[in-house]
Amino acid sequence: MSRLKITILFVTRVPSNSRIVMLLGQLERMNGEAMVRDVETARQVTTKILHLIQTQEKSGKEVMSKGSSGMEVILASLEVSSQTTLEFLCISIVTDLLKRAFLFVSKGGTGILFQILTSASKELPPSEELMLQLHSLLAKVGPKDRKFGVKARLSGALNVTISLIKQNLQNAKLLLPCLQVLRVYSANSVNAISLGKNGVVELMFKIIAPYSKKNTSLLKVALDALGALLKSKTNARRAVDGSHVPALLALYLDWHRNDARHRHMLIRKGLLVCLRNITNIKLGRKAFIEADGMRILYNTSTECLPVRTLDPLINTSSLIMRKCFPKNRLPVPTIKSAFHYQLPHVLPVGPVAQLYSQPPGVDDVVDDSDDNEETEAETDTDNEEDEKNDDIETDLNKLHPTKSPGRPFEELRVYERFFLELSEDFQVRSLSSSSSSARSTRPIIVPTAQALSPKHMATPASQEIWNSIKGQHTQPPASATSRTPAASLASLELDTIHLTKDHDKKEETHIPTPDGHTTLSSSMHSPQGQMIEQGLPHALDCVSLEDKGALNVEDGLKGVKQEGSPVSGGEGAVLEVPDTALLLPLHDPDLYVEMVKGTRSVPQYAEVAYPDYFGHVAPTFKEPHLERVYGVQRSKIFQDIERLIHPNDILDKVVYDLDIPSCPVIEDSGESLKFNSQFESGNLRKAIQVRKYEYDLVLNSDINSNHYHQWFYLEVSGMRVGTTYRFNIINCEKSNSQFNYGMQVLMYSVQEAISGRPRWVRTGTDICYYKNHFARSSIAAGGQKGKSYFTLTFSTTFSHKDDVCYFAYHYPYTYSTLKMHLAKLEALRTPHIYLRQDVLCETLGGNICPLLTITAMPESNSNDHICQFRNRPLIFLSARVHPGETNASWVMKGTLEFLMGTSPLAASLREAYIFKIVPMLNPDGVINGNHRCSLSGEDLNRQWQNPNPELHPTIYHTKSLLQYLAHIQRAPLVFCDYHGHSRKKNVFMYGCSVKETVWQSNISATSSDLHEDLGYRTLPKILSQIAPAFSMASCSFVVERSKEATARVVVWREIGVQRSYTMESTLCGCDQGKYKGLQIGTRELEEMGAQFCVALLRLKRLTGLRNHQHLLDLESDIIGTQSKVVSPTTYVMEEDEPSFLEAIDYSAESDNEDAEPENEHGNNVHENPDHLDQLSDSY
Repeated sequence: MSRLKITILFVTRVPSNSRIVMLLGQLERMNGEAMVRDVETARQVTTKILHLIQTQEKSGKEVMSKGSSGMEVILASLEVSSQTTLEFLCISIVTDLLKRAFLFVSKGGTGILFQILTSASKELPPSEELMLQLHSLLAKVGPKDRKFGVKARLSGALNVTISLIKQNLQNAKLLLPCLQVLRVYSANSVNAISLGKNGVVELMFKIIAPYSKKNTSLLKVALDALGALLKSKTNARRAVDGSHVPALLALYLDWHRNDARHRHMLIRKGLLVCLRNITNIKLGRKAFIEADGMRILYNTSTECLPVRTLDPLINTSSLIMRKCFPKNRLPVPTIKSAFHYQLPHVLPVGPVAQLYSQPPGVDDVVDDSDDNEETEAETDTDNEEDEKNDDIETDLNKLHPTKSPGRPFEELRVYERFFLELSEDFQVRSLSSSSSSARSTRPIIVPTAQALSPKHMATPASQEIWNSIKGQHTQPPASATSRTPAASLASLELDTIHLTKDHDKKEETHIPTPDGHTTLSSSMHSPQGQMIEQGLPHALDCVSLEDKGALNVEDGLKGVKQEGSPVSGGEGAVLEVPDTALLLPLHDPDLYVEMVKGTRSVPQYAEVAYPDYFGHVAPTFKEPHLERVYGVQRSKIFQDIERLIHPNDILDKVVYDLDIPSCPVIEDSGESLKFNSQFESGNLRKAIQVRKYEYDLVLNSDINSNHYHQWFYLEVSGMRVGTTYRFNIINCEKSNSQFNYGMQVLMYSVQEAISGRPRWVRTGTDICYYKNHFARSSIAAGGQKGKSYFTLTFSTTFSHKDDVCYFAYHYPYTYSTLKMHLAKLEALRTPHIYLRQDVLCETLGGNICPLLTITAMPESNSNDHICQFRNRPLIFLSARVHPGETNASWVMKGTLEFLMGTSPLAASLREAYIFKIVPMLNPDGVINGNHRCSLSGEDLNRQWQNPNPELHPTIYHTKSLLQYLAHIQRAPLVFCDYHGHSRKKNVFMYGCSVKETVWQSNISATSSDLHEDLGYRTLPKILSQIAPAFSMASCSFVVERSKEATARVVVWREIGVQRSYTMESTLCGCDQGKYKGLQIGTRELEEMGAQFCVALLRLKRLTGLRNHQHLLDLESDIIGTQSKVVSPTTYVMEEDEPSFLEAIDYSAESDNEDAEPENEHGNNVHENPDHLDQLSDSY
């Protein structure tokens, strides 16, 4: 046995006359051979030390005080002692001093105890009292020593403890501390495997069974040890092979039935933990199902629900049942989109190439592998380093902008035509009119029942569409008059809408009414230039006119009354159309319909959704975050589990299916809701009625993709008033959602709209978002096995009879809406505004991508004024590269309306800058209801490094515009891409900074590498001062590898724009400032767009200062507000959300018990989000 050499004299900071100090000094002098020779004296000294420590609190403090070597003296005495009595005394002293166990560990105390243990075990028979004291002490020390398991295995202590347990199964006094130590041993994965090989798993099952209330404390420790052992998959297989799963279930049932007063909840929880760890493997789940485990845990959990203190049992049971719920494939024939678009060519590599190369029937498979399958650790992992984020860019060469346009100027010269303002001399035409806008000359087709005139002949493709529409509607079936009102209130179909003008210039629209009849609405249009400055306080003017027939109009729109159309000659239900022109200056229902006719979709939509036709007026009331109801997630999960327990109660009736293109709406006897999504931006693939008032909804994947399910926009009708319906969207993909933090879905009621309230409102109760039992194919999950979809569930009650309602992920904003708004904005142009609309390019789907130029006209055609006009700095803005982020379009709408406004600030802004704006980078994705991709099946915001002109035309040509500007030395002062964020609150920005990226990555860099102008922080800081929804604390300026192909990083790196940003707007709401606790609406989003403009004006004043060093110091004075203290770059991988009552478990396959909250009051919410997935949420 090695001896501990004490080389430091016993000098302490305690008083020199202290008795404990003198005794320790005496004991120190006896260490070594003197102690062996004079054992009795050593025993007397240690007895006195023990007495002082036990009777005087200050004595213990003196021994453990900083600078004291008392612990070393006692450990040295313990190590050299060979007498059992003396060892007892030293062990007793150490036990009393263990309030500071880390000191004992740091002095090597654990190793000395193991040495004594192994030495004592060699004595025959070993001293039971000594073994008892040693194991009791080790049980206290073990949790404080990170290397405890390794030391135990290397010293041979594992075998000593196992031997003692086997020999003392009936000796509870000694067995208890041995099991306590075994529990700590088993925390080490290598030890757990070794113990399993030595039969310890079977030994533990002998200890815990059969049911008995004797020695419950020992039973609790045994279950803890067994649970730790079963974390090893090898040991879990041993438990399955030994048929221990049915035994555990039977034992749990016994304790559940006999523990009426719930005094032994920890034992019941221990049994559940064992089951949970066994079911981490596929064999364990199979054994659990075969043993009727689902029914046993469901029934016992249901009986526990009334007792709040039993929540830990309910939560763990729920976790086990969810994990063991048989994995199912989605109820669709293929996970590829229901719509097909053939690409002109497919790149040789990438997910789209993989999609096209797959044979039929292999795109959606339920993997047979275990979840989180990996080889078990054969080496110790006690000293694991903290996880680091490997996504931060660490290559300094990539962190410094290169300003390399990449294409020869000869190729870029063609883009000069998009910058006429840089060469315009204004000498030819009058200054009273701006440059003409480049508008599509394609004739507008208004389908009618009669033959079209030759000048309005449709193209063959569109003619086929209109023919199919006429075939459906020109000759109504005989039963048309008996159709239910709800069925008649379907989406507006283009061929049922007729436009006409009377001699008073009133525009009239024929619109189908709830009873299938047609009525006319009259909308008086006031001068648009005045209306842009008006607010939204006007009351709705609802009118209903009798049908006078449609008049032929020669000046543009040709509307003909349909022969045989269901026009009523008497009284009937009338759909009153609100006069939205007074309420929404930039909305015109008639114009919207015309825009829809020029929009090309893959499914060839022929219907218009009512919300897009009527428009949306932001409600004046506040919409706070929904307060989460305690236990809501658990109750929803239990209802899902009931489907397996009581399968006969499930209807499983398909009521809507896009995979049946001829008739997606399944007709029935009126007992089911009716669904529809066949309109622009609509997304619902399938609706299944699972219970009388509950429906599973399946979303369509992005075209030419097999995933990206999140955006939804659907129509519901046929509802009963006052009945609560539950809707489950079962194939969401993100691992977390703001639906768990107060966000609600949006609903639009047609009855509300025709009653004077055309608006989207937040709705839904019992909302939660959780992992379900539908398996994601590894093909769609990037090769990852064992992934599942997530369910968004919400309940709602409908208020109106014969209503048609729409649900959406966020406020819809269609491509046709954009075209309508742009047309309206052009009508607002004054002689002082320079506005030009160009067609940047045509998309894959044949839709135009508009490019706007907005600035102020020069004061005159003098050289000085024209020179000032041409040399204004450029601001480049873009939005809606991701179709599902509709909030980006509402922010852009606010920006455009501000720029076209008549306020002095707007005029100053136009005089300060030239704005180049691409308001919708992904029209095809928006039109076809995609969530993230274009028709190419790719995320366009990952194509900026090398865009393909055929597959990514909008990105290719937008980047070319910026490359052209870089070539002519006119790179934008600011580039900003508007986005939406689904998992964070507030509005914030991502920018690019070398210095802040280096700080986060801890890479070595010289001061010259870190030299950087701080101007990139100016704009977001201004926004934090003036925009109530903006949060500087949420901004980040770190460059990540996974974002190197995004607009923000490419424009910063290749074009050399220092102020290159992504501006993220929350889909949920705010947790700070004026809007704290409120869900965000279109009014706040449009305000954010306007405030961005104001911030640019302030930025102009700041950048005009010669001494940029003082820019940030003067910022608050210029803004005129008190400067707030903001945090430096916030680079947060985890969600920054407050906890709430119910613990959320997103990972049903988690095998980390420590991370699981014990109850719904837990302060830490177990989210376990996918880190990379979270940061790549939107941009």
